This record gives sequence, C-alpha cells and structure tokens, in this order.
Amino acid sequence: MKKFGYYPGCSLSGTGLEMDISTRAVAKALGIELWEVPDWNCCGASSAHLTDHNLAIALPARNLAIAEEAGVGLAIPCAACFVRCKASEKAVRESEEMKARMEYITGRKYEGKYDAKNMLEIIAEEVGLDGIKEKVVRPMTDLKAASYYGCLLVRPPEITQFDDEEDPQSMDDIVKAIGGESVNWNFKVECCGAAHPTALPKAGLQMTKAVLDDAKKNGAECVVCACPLCATNLDMRQVQIGNSAGIKYDLPIFYFTELLGIAIGLGPKEVGLKHHFVDPMPLLERKGLLKDPVEKGEDKA
Repeated sequence: MKKFGYYPGCSLSGTGLEMDISTRAVAKALGIELWEVPDWNCCGASSAHLTDHNLAIALPARNLAIAEEAGVGLAIPCAACFVRCKASEKAVRESEEMKARMEYITGRKYEGKYDAKNMLEIIAEEVGLDGIKEKVVRPMTDLKAASYYGCLLVRPPEITQFDDEEDPQSMDDIVKAIGGESVNWNFKVECCGAAHPTALPKAGLQMTKAVLDDAKKNGAECVVCACPLCATNLDMRQVQIGNSAGIKYDLPIFYFTELLGIAIGLGPKEVGLKHHFVDPMPLLERKGLLKDPVEKGEDKA
C-alpha cells in the first residue's frame, strides 16, 4: 500500500465535504493509505500570496515539513491548495536562503525531499488506468462527461508540473477507464469565476455560465471536477444563473472521486452524493449505475 500524508485543507470540511468523503473512500478501496497531517494549517489560499510573500511560502511549508518529518509526500485534493504547496516546494528547493528562512519562521526543518501531488495525479500515476479498470464493477457505459480541470490544477506548468496546461488528459483518461465517454469541449481549463460570483456577481456568474453552456452544447450529461471551488460554483449557482437567463440547467457536477467510487462499487452515501445542490441520483439511476455491483467473473447478462 502506497502511503501519503493527507492534506484536506479548509474547503473539504465545509463546501467541499463530498470531495473529502469520496477521496478517503476511493483511496482506501484503491490501496492508497492517507495519513492526515496532524495539526495542519490553512495553505493561505488566495489571500496570503497577495499579502506577504514569506507568509505565502511559510503556510504550506509547515504542512509539507510535518509530512516530510514522517517520511511521506503530501497528497492534496484541492487544486488551490495544491498550487500553493507546489509554489512553496519550488521556492524552498531553489533557494538555500529561502529554506533557512522557512525553518526560522515555521520552527521546522523542510528540505523539499518529497513531491507534493494532487489526488488526480496520484490515482492516475500510482494506481494507473489498468489498475482502475481492474476495479470497475459498475461501468459508466453511455455516460457523457465533461472533464473540467479549471485554471489552477495544471497551471502554471512550471509550478504544477502535472499534465498539459492547455489540453490535460488525466481526468479524461480516468473517465474512459471507468467506461464513460469523455466529451470534447472548449472550457476544460477555463476559469469558473472563482470567488467572483460572490464579490463581482455580474462578471463572475457569466464565467460560470460559460462553462456550463459549453459543457451542455457539447453533449455532456455531467461535469467532472477536481477542485472544490469549481464544483461549488458549477453546482450551487445553476438555479441562480438559470433564473436570470431563462434556462434550466440541471447538470450534475461530480468530483472525479465520486464517479470513480461509484464505478468501483462504492455506494452513494459512501462517496457523499447527498451533499449536492443538483441531485445526481436521477442521472445515475437512468444509466443503471445504482444497481448492485457486478463482481468480477460474474455473468453480466
């Protein structure tokens, strides 16, 4: 069993609760041990790096240092947390002066011995597509999904060092590995609006709407995400956007770990499906994906 330090971050105990639930369940089912970093702190999110550079590096560095002390790399579900941790990792690796400064600020030695990785990266690389296929007992046959990476998961490439920044494929490949159809669309790495739907709703909601519209235009029956902020915007704001535009969206938004969990035999409660604004259950029922899983070797007829 591969072991990682697990950094859930602030969102996964609140608006992204279902991402935490499904990540832990899927990791266990796939043989990945997640050891939650004790006494972890906020990574600084979008605020610290706009306030103070040392603070922006130190906040993630402390969490990375705790994992390093335990001899493990850090597994990070949230795309924003992932970028902040990778930025800290890079800064410390490239500067002895910064390394010493972080040790002074945090009171912990951190040398960047291990790579911080997001959960999509870990599942795609550590488990692999063949390993995923072997676990599938509820194939996502005929399910058309738009894989949405958002603007942070693979950017900037010199920081994230994961997948292609313009046309990433890792989530698409996982959708295909569980039997689904990954639709070709134009907004897979465009911004969902981030915090703008709250702070600047006119501009922010237009950005969220553009993502939803392009997914529907290209035949997607659902959107698959790897970021709690993206998922919240796309899921929670559909009624608001639809009412203002005279459109009914009703487009289920999944974390990739939720769909993967259903495909490998976990139940809706085990992956947190009850926490959605747009109920995903009708779509899964129509596709026959809530039936008892078929054990390997059984006759599927």
